[in-house]
Amino acid sequence: MKKLLNERQLAVLEWVGKGCPEGVWDSSGYKASCQALQNRGLVKVSRRGGRWNVALTDAGSHYLAHGTYPATPASAKNLAMPRLTPVKASTDAGPTASPLPRMPRQPRKSFTEQLLEELEASGGRIVRTGRDSDGWPARVATACRSGRIPKTKELYGGWCRDGYEIKLVDTPAWRLAVLEPVAVPSRLTRPHKVVQAMQKVSQPLALTRSVQGRALRLVHALLTAVERDGHTCAAGVVDAAPPPHRRRSSRSHFTVTAQGQSVDFLVVQEQDRAEHIPTEKELAEAKKYSWVKIPRFDYTPSERLRLVLSGGQPHRASEWADSAERPLEEQLPEIVQEIGLRGEAAERRRLADLEAERQKRLRWEAAMAQAREEYAEAYRIRELESREAAWRRANHLGEYLDAARAHAGSLPPGPVKAQADAWIDWATRHVAQLQLMAQRLQLPAIPEPRPDDLKPFLRGQSPYGPNLY
Repeated sequence: MKKLLNERQLAVLEWVGKGCPEGVWDSSGYKASCQALQNRGLVKVSRRGGRWNVALTDAGSHYLAHGTYPATPASAKNLAMPRLTPVKASTDAGPTASPLPRMPRQPRKSFTEQLLEELEASGGRIVRTGRDSDGWPARVATACRSGRIPKTKELYGGWCRDGYEIKLVDTPAWRLAVLEPVAVPSRLTRPHKVVQAMQKVSQPLALTRSVQGRALRLVHALLTAVERDGHTCAAGVVDAAPPPHRRRSSRSHFTVTAQGQSVDFLVVQEQDRAEHIPTEKELAEAKKYSWVKIPRFDYTPSERLRLVLSGGQPHRASEWADSAERPLEEQLPEIVQEIGLRGEAAERRRLADLEAERQKRLRWEAAMAQAREEYAEAYRIRELESREAAWRRANHLGEYLDAARAHAGSLPPGPVKAQADAWIDWATRHVAQLQLMAQRLQLPAIPEPRPDDLKPFLRGQSPYGPNLY
């Protein structure tokens, strides 16, 4: 019996059933899954004219519809005539024991179901470590594409310090909101002023003529909708298109400003890629000159458009493009919502910065007040130590003066005694001043500190302001 498809193979089979839309896979690894599906008879892989193709078989359509392989003729015959279990005759007179009924086979849980159960049991977060974490990014991506994640939940995976972190979080309210459709006019009778600037150049946005009209109508509808929400618009460089590899760093075609947040827009025409068939001239030159490289693909402008956004905090995405399922006309409400979300995020960030600045100034003012108190306390301690030192010095000098007077009293009258008496008189006045300083029992007046006086008490902060160092 063939094994049921895993999550990856089922996602590839559904992709083939939708007609192989572009932009779904980031690499060519899906081709290996298509080969495995072909081995099971669900798809047919071919390579004609140098192009790789895959198509769904009848068995593949049956598997998508019923989740099982179609019944083979042999198995269908067995279903029509159920197999009888032979019963061995018994010599006992009693009744023959009937065989036990076979227990129904329990359905196998998919990888996504097992992951959701584990996340629910662990509180919505698990971390994979060691070698077990290597394959989890691809597994989480497959689970996200499986369609089995509840609409009210979102699955995220990313590397952290401990390993690969997987989280299941609630879907934000803005993602579940019902968006109002944006009407795109069939023709431009009164175009937006930004669109008018685009119409003045010979080749607006460097687009081919086949898509110019539709692109201008899309831009008109988008700008009209965002201005209705209170945002402002301005034209940019309207006569050039950036190369594909530098479009995220090029100047914008127009800009929308929402609550102070500028969001730049680029209108890009998609390119169709086909495998390049070398010409005889190219083959000859490549054989003759080693530096000649024959291109692998040919690129031609398509009818599909892409809008590239830059600036602000992304929420839904940063690029929207035409697809087989949804043209850009249906995606305009999401782009309008994205602009509003980026403006709201910028406003929250601005208010948070103001609050952080206010808290920073409050902490600085509290630190300055504490530094002034510590400075005053240190000044009083220095004054106390100075008075104590003056008191000790006065006592020591008083003992010295007593001995000096005794010695001067023993001197005979004359110039020597006169000089000794004069010295003792000056020393007595000096000691009296020291004693007066030591006897001053009152709090000293604290002088106004200079900024440098407060630096030792600010613990690295600047006395000149909260944002200076």
